[in-house]
Amino acid sequence: MSFIDVFNGDADGICALIQLHLDCPRTSTLVTGVKRDIALLDRVTATSGDTVTVLDISMDKNRSALERLLESGVEVKYFDHHYSGDIPDSARLDANINTAADVCTSLLVNGHLKGKYAEWALVGAYGDNLKQSAIRIAKQCDINTTDLEALENLGIYINYNGYGSNLEDLHYRPEDLFKELVRFKTPQEFISSSTKTFNKLKNGYEGDMHAAGSLGPFSHSSKTAVYVLPDTPWARRVSGVFSNDLTNQYPQRAHAVLTEKPTGSYLVSIRAPLENKSGADELCRMFPTGGGRAGAAGINDLEKADLDRFLQEFEKRYG
Repeated sequence: MSFIDVFNGDADGICALIQLHLDCPRTSTLVTGVKRDIALLDRVTATSGDTVTVLDISMDKNRSALERLLESGVEVKYFDHHYSGDIPDSARLDANINTAADVCTSLLVNGHLKGKYAEWALVGAYGDNLKQSAIRIAKQCDINTTDLEALENLGIYINYNGYGSNLEDLHYRPEDLFKELVRFKTPQEFISSSTKTFNKLKNGYEGDMHAAGSLGPFSHSSKTAVYVLPDTPWARRVSGVFSNDLTNQYPQRAHAVLTEKPTGSYLVSIRAPLENKSGADELCRMFPTGGGRAGAAGINDLEKADLDRFLQEFEKRYG
């Protein structure tokens, strides 16, 4: 019998897995990738008696591989907050799915573990830009303001590290960052003890955000704003967190951040207004490589020929 952990390479996926490993330390095979690399179950080879834990990747995008594993006699534990579609009816599947706008995978695991590692859960929530959900957890843990600010920043930095078109764009491979973080029972211990790793994430984030902040919007109004970032590593790294930052600055606006790709197509990050976190997933699923959740979603490969239609649908939804 072997254990295989499949997780999104962003803050939510990593922090969810940290909680599970702190609760039940085990040797496992890690399967992950850049944040937008979500068809991860295709990479899994498992046999009857093995246990596969899946964190923060859409069941809908991994359905055929999931069904293959279940039919092979594999036990699958699934925690996620993205659109799932129909959940397979199998005694070997333990599905913990909640698509509510104020929920993320780290919070689902936190509930499953009854708050045993709540500090890591709120780091994951901050990474997913669920600030109010993180604050609610923080109040239960009696975390002071200074520590809470540090944990918010850590969530942002870990999330930032997951973005890129390939692993070479990232400062740390997600599996390596997980292995470093899981050594610490609390994120506060990581921040105070692993200063080299923390500072590399911090400095990278601040430099890339400065570059993004120097760009003006492609278009904007009181209700929407569209930004186009160039085909560079810093732009690919910052695309998601830049979207979150814009949303926090202008909570009444919807934002679309498009990053140019070498092929001439675009990587797209959509954020619904914080005041009405809805519709982003439906909008993105109108395009072949789109998906996500109601408040935050994306399109992995928007063809240039579809750009005008996308902009029209974006304005129709939020303008």
